[in-house]
Amino acid sequence: MPATSDDPVMTSRPDPRILLRLLKLLAPYRGRLFIAALALLAASASVLVLGQGLRLVIDQGFLARDGTQLNQTLAAMLAVVSVLAAASALRYYQVSWIGERLAGDLRRQVFDHLLALEPAYFESASHRDHGAAEIASRLTADTSVLQTLFGSSISMALRNLVMLLGAVALMLLTQPWLSALVLIGIPATVLPILWFGRRVRRLSRHSQDRVAELGRYASEALDGIRTVQAFTHEAIDRRDYGERVEQAFATAVIRTRQRAWLTGAAMMAIFAAVGLMLWQGGQAVLAGEMSAGELSAFVFYAVLAAGAVATLAEVAGDVQRAAGAAERLLELLDTEPGIRPPPHPISLPTPLRGEIRLESVSFAYPGREIPALHSLDLCIRPGERIALVGPSGAGKSTLFGLLLRFHDPDHGRLTLDGIDLRELDPRALRAAMGLVAQEPVLFTGTVADNLRYGKADASLEELRDATRDANALGFVEALPRGFDTDLGPGGVQLSGGQRQRLAIARALLKDPRVLLLDEATSALDAESERLVQQALDRLMAGRTSLVIAHRLATVTAADRLLVFDEGQLVAAGRHAELLEQSPLYRHLAELQFERHRMEA
Repeated sequence: MPATSDDPVMTSRPDPRILLRLLKLLAPYRGRLFIAALALLAASASVLVLGQGLRLVIDQGFLARDGTQLNQTLAAMLAVVSVLAAASALRYYQVSWIGERLAGDLRRQVFDHLLALEPAYFESASHRDHGAAEIASRLTADTSVLQTLFGSSISMALRNLVMLLGAVALMLLTQPWLSALVLIGIPATVLPILWFGRRVRRLSRHSQDRVAELGRYASEALDGIRTVQAFTHEAIDRRDYGERVEQAFATAVIRTRQRAWLTGAAMMAIFAAVGLMLWQGGQAVLAGEMSAGELSAFVFYAVLAAGAVATLAEVAGDVQRAAGAAERLLELLDTEPGIRPPPHPISLPTPLRGEIRLESVSFAYPGREIPALHSLDLCIRPGERIALVGPSGAGKSTLFGLLLRFHDPDHGRLTLDGIDLRELDPRALRAAMGLVAQEPVLFTGTVADNLRYGKADASLEELRDATRDANALGFVEALPRGFDTDLGPGGVQLSGGQRQRLAIARALLKDPRVLLLDEATSALDAESERLVQQALDRLMAGRTSLVIAHRLATVTAADRLLVFDEGQLVAAGRHAELLEQSPLYRHLAELQFERHRMEA
């Protein structure tokens, strides 16, 4: 079972001082912090005053049989309780607001920073713990831990620290020798209970892990129910799930047994301590060394002190967990982008011609010795339609990543209209380029939301024009709410061809000068392929276009074909020329392009 983010068994304990870095996030809310501090002091003082009220009720009310004094004391205590209630409510609201605000600010700050990191950060094998799921967990679970700390735990710690100091001071004033007994007895009673409680919490987390594994297994099986039933795997899944249920049950039984022991031991220790204190105090009352009211107030303060110690110990555990969460979040914030704009970026010329040059470009992915591209020289003229062909791993997609400046070359340089890409602001560069991926990415939202990724302020008429040119208007208007139809996560309600045509419409709205197309027609039926190809032809008209080709019609329509193999450009020319001159291209044509023609 992999360790969870809050697993107490860690190779190194996080330093709680790391939380001090988050205090600057609280600076804009100093006014609320001040109000919360005043409310905390008022509430703590009110609780301490109640102990003195209890002494007066007993000594001057009950024992003195003075009804007037009793009524006055109870009325004063009611006023104190009212102050306590109001101050506690105000403190709770302020610190909860601050905690929620801190979590929101931190989530936004981390997310904003993540969007500035290059894709390689999330894809590299050396960053396997930085995948989308892990980072999403940090944005939710870890920030929630910090919200609990700043919105509750710290306030509780400060409140209980004030009450502990006040209770100890008042106990010492009331009965010094009995206070010494209590101050020794509190740690002796509370600390073993806290140690045992930590063991129970570890078992609880282990039990939660088991239950989470149940959910994961069931979710995986139900999501893949077609595969499960197609392979008649139901009996094995029932057996494996049953084994996990029994493991979860056994862990829960151990946890329950330990919690039962903890409950019994805690009750015995607490009541034994209170009983000893009452016996000692009772002896002092009988000897005339203290009054019954003073004893009651003393017991009240002793219980407050014990509760404060227990709460402070609990908060110490919360601080340790929050330090781990802060460490993980600050690790993200401290990550410097590998791709960043130069101090003084050069502006792209207007209008942009779209000439691309590569001069002795070499690039290897981090952690790999074999370069993905090696000493590549290339010139692509403005408006030229280029088809990239080659076996898998030849470097075609790597070239796209370099042109979009998801990576920088290790050697050589790439230029757009004569300007080195490293001298441009990456956002300005990418704004001039359009990408249609082989697996188009659609996001949760409506058709219009997804199309406006290409142009945020596009009007409905512009959306209609783009979808019409992409051969998508017909199916979009047939959707239940047209452009306002929610597509669900990843556009799951659409077919592959429909998703591809929406991606093309999105690129048309962007109106880029340079197009990078990973042609995605190989997995489509003949009719969808025809519609997508027509849309691609419209999209490429008058633009510099680089297409990773999967079909014969693309390579025959290209102005020039570039044949890649093992990161090098091994041949260039038209389709007919390469069939005669390049054995590799002839082999690829026979295997791939001819097959697509036969299918068509």
